[in-house]
Amino acid sequence: MYREEDLYALFGECSGVCTDSRNVGADTMFFALHGASFDGNRFAFDALQSGAKYAVVDSDGPLSAHPEAADRMVRVNDTLAALQHLAREYRERLAIPIIGIVGSNGKTTTKELVARVLAERFDVYATKGNLNNHIGVPLTLLAMTDRTQFGVVEMGASACGEIGALCEIAKPDYGIITNIGRSHLEGFGGVEGIRRGKGELFDYLARSGGRAFVPEEDEVLMAMAAERKGMAVETYSRRVADGVESRLSGDYNRYNIAAAVAVGRFVDIDDKCIREAVASYVPDNNRSQEMRTERGNLLIVDCYNANPSSMQAALANLASHEGGRKVMILGDMLELGEWSAAEHRRILEIAAAIDDAELLLVGNEFASSCGSVPVAGACRTFASTDEAAEYLRQNPPTGATILLKGSHRWALEKLVKLL
Repeated sequence: MYREEDLYALFGECSGVCTDSRNVGADTMFFALHGASFDGNRFAFDALQSGAKYAVVDSDGPLSAHPEAADRMVRVNDTLAALQHLAREYRERLAIPIIGIVGSNGKTTTKELVARVLAERFDVYATKGNLNNHIGVPLTLLAMTDRTQFGVVEMGASACGEIGALCEIAKPDYGIITNIGRSHLEGFGGVEGIRRGKGELFDYLARSGGRAFVPEEDEVLMAMAAERKGMAVETYSRRVADGVESRLSGDYNRYNIAAAVAVGRFVDIDDKCIREAVASYVPDNNRSQEMRTERGNLLIVDCYNANPSSMQAALANLASHEGGRKVMILGDMLELGEWSAAEHRRILEIAAAIDDAELLLVGNEFASSCGSVPVAGACRTFASTDEAAEYLRQNPPTGATILLKGSHRWALEKLVKLL
């Protein structure tokens, strides 16, 4: 039985880590993670056969089934705990500055912008995609190399305690909370729980002597920063984003841009380089993307995820587009618990107030709200994205500004090809 602290020496012999036996690289260390519906221990030998140098397991099954490979199987008590412990130790030995980014909305976009700005001066490694949870953060850290000079780590959470736990692994020197919005209401137990949970980043920075970047126009974040006496604070204004061109849709993205500008200026990156870095970012992850189609439509594709705060911001952005037909394709927002009905009704009221707008609603929550909210324009409901797709095949809009916004489960991006 290996102790977690003994893994570091073995990791030094490996080219990296992997948690998917189908994507094993040569000489990687495979961690046999498991959950309610999968058990990586079953694939430990397959990982070794595919090129892994070691397989970290927490069951005797793989060793008894393949005794010939026992010298390359590392038996621990808990593979997830071992992965996190290894990442924590590796991060300490990296000895590089790391900035942690959390928030209800905009953290992935902010992460991408900050990483591009910092890359003007440093060799940067940033969270890939959306690997921002209790598994993704360790994988992000372990992917950094001795060439990495600055780390940008996105941290997500759906309940109190999770950000604090990720901070103990990533140990950020700097931090950004993009905003406190109405996301994961069910897990956090309400808005105050969201504030407390996201604030765990500030708690960590206060304890460790770190520094937070805080927008002075955000009264909530400014108050949260003032409550943490041990934390250094670098305030900045949303106005620092003025004149900085980007390919992001929506005025709300000015806050994300401003955060990247503030970080760049703090580390003495030239303003011209900062502007070029922001302008070079092309969103391609269904977040705040604008695209023109052959039907003459302007699509605003913002359907990677949705919560009441981001939905309201997206609707405000749509309303700011002057003239012409507007179509809103909205999917239900998830993980809202007892607040779900009220939040869907409130969003529907905002959407219904937009002039010359047609509503296409996917999911039961929005459908249930239709009866209690007067909608002046056309409003159609669908139980699934496939049903909405069939309607759009028969009734394709032309010359319209179209917003696609909904929780990731609905995969509204599948509708883009029909528009």
